Amino acid sequence: MAGLAAAENGIPGTPDDHYTKPRTVRTISLHRPSHYVNEDPSGILFNRHFNKGTAFSIDEREHLHLTGLLPGKTESIELQVRRCYRQFRNFQSPMAKYIYLSSLRERSDTLFYNLVLQNLKETLPIIYTPTVGQACLEFGLNYRAAEGMYFDRDLRGRIREALDNWKPNMLDEVSIIVVTDGSRILGLGDLGTCGMGIPIGKLSLYVAAAGFHPATTLPVVIDTGTNNEALLKDDFYLGCRHERLANEEYYPLVDEFLMACVNKWPNVLIQFEDFSNDHAFDLLEKYRHKILCFNDDIQGTGAVIAAGFLNAMKLCKLPIASHRIVFLGAGAAGIGVADQICALLKLKHDIPVEQARKMFYMVDSKGLITATRGDNLASFKKPYARHDITDSVKDLLDVVKKVLPTGIIGLSGQANAFNDEIIDQMCQITERPIIFPLSNPTKNSECTAEQAFRISQSKCIFASGSPFPPVTVGETVFHPSQGNNMYIFPGLGFGAWLCRSKEVSDGMIAVAAASLADQVSQDELDRGQIYPPLENIRDISAKIATAVIEQAFAEGHARIQRPKDILTTVQKNMYQPSYLDYQPAVSLDGRIRLGSADVRDMHSPIDEAEINTQGNHHLGRQRLAGGA
Repeated sequence: MAGLAAAENGIPGTPDDHYTKPRTVRTISLHRPSHYVNEDPSGILFNRHFNKGTAFSIDEREHLHLTGLLPGKTESIELQVRRCYRQFRNFQSPMAKYIYLSSLRERSDTLFYNLVLQNLKETLPIIYTPTVGQACLEFGLNYRAAEGMYFDRDLRGRIREALDNWKPNMLDEVSIIVVTDGSRILGLGDLGTCGMGIPIGKLSLYVAAAGFHPATTLPVVIDTGTNNEALLKDDFYLGCRHERLANEEYYPLVDEFLMACVNKWPNVLIQFEDFSNDHAFDLLEKYRHKILCFNDDIQGTGAVIAAGFLNAMKLCKLPIASHRIVFLGAGAAGIGVADQICALLKLKHDIPVEQARKMFYMVDSKGLITATRGDNLASFKKPYARHDITDSVKDLLDVVKKVLPTGIIGLSGQANAFNDEIIDQMCQITERPIIFPLSNPTKNSECTAEQAFRISQSKCIFASGSPFPPVTVGETVFHPSQGNNMYIFPGLGFGAWLCRSKEVSDGMIAVAAASLADQVSQDELDRGQIYPPLENIRDISAKIATAVIEQAFAEGHARIQRPKDILTTVQKNMYQPSYLDYQPAVSLDGRIRLGSADVRDMHSPIDEAEINTQGNHHLGRQRLAGGA
């Protein structure tokens, strides 16, 4: 039987920093059906990256030994997506839909991402917030198949060796890792290993929104135990059954993991996710200038809200210096938002950071943070401690009455913290109050969109962390804005990775926020929208990635030759979920042996628009042998 060849389409690879021939590429493909064909003729049907299901043509079925294994009809991907969408709609509960989409992703990532991208409004709340919170709570109960990797203290000294076990495609290729220790999952607290749902969901968004190839993503949990007694007593809990490690064991374990990842994949981007405050800031500060990494809770959330805040200020029509913003929640997310607003005000309006900080009044579990409060403040809170208020103010309503804020931002995880009285008080202070209840999931939101619009008589400028349905006030329908992190982290991460940046700098994050803010049209602002339509997320991410790459070049962090057209380069490198066209293989100068997985080097020119200076980020001329 003749072999097969797969023509790659929009599939990025990872360059080798030590590879010094920019016009030479290696013909290792992320899509490599030969292994599955040789070892097991039907194996291709059970690999998510290769499987086409009923879309395999009659010729492909013959060459791949699939004859008789599929129904007789050959279908288009369009028809397959229609069927999947109908199946998706047939499930009633969000969790049932989540489980269905997870199983679809395990069968065919091409089909999964087609469905997601064509139905973003319906699928995003399922694959991530708010449904992912419930999925994490039920992770042990609903566990079906292995996804990602887990590392605990028993692997100390062997993590680098264990990473070699990650070969989802018979190819040592990882572009992005999302890692959590499960210590602060959304607003749900310590969920231990059950937090794996977050890296899995987050990476789905990286692929859908920015175009990372799904075969090069890796979700990770560093299992350092849990202090959640209910989980430790739960028979279905899948993590280590001990309390969380003390810092003496914790930091060396995380350090070994990070260094092992960079050793194996030198260009990998690592995103920290849902680490508790006592570790999140320390880890970010220790590694942010050493490896390509960032913390989305601190930096990504901050950038998204900073962009929305900038547009909210335009709608308020107040002088910037007159704003006073109360934050409920002074953890990683709260401080991160304040930091990014300061950075954006510096970038767009040349307001010094120290001056911008004076706009903010931070409230934590002990009340308003002041320099004279008497407790030992965490280092990340100290820059925001008020020196102009000496008395103790603990209740949020009392803070509002004392400060007279023009806006309130919630990142506390406290449902209904912005009650009717507080919203009403805000309306008495300013004509158009900024009300941002940002806690996830929806049940932890500080107020609902309906509350805010009803009590403010639709005058508030509103954005939430989780989605809310449209709100009708009188005869007007309002569509609440959502400060979704998905606006920033995919484009920020893709841009940083694509230009092989040395780090994710503050400047790169600031221009990402500025790019997002600038993508809201005047017409959308007039309708009260402070973010662009999420349905345009691929275009949004491409423009943000372009701004990030531009800034990386300006700061000297980029490690590639500057492309002539950065936006075109970004768009060309984005993964497109389309089926490969398997055709009978042809011999390439006799260097590929049909019937084996033996693939050697082949040389071909590189398009000027592609990024290839430091390595082989080649997008599409490879052909591989397969079949028996």
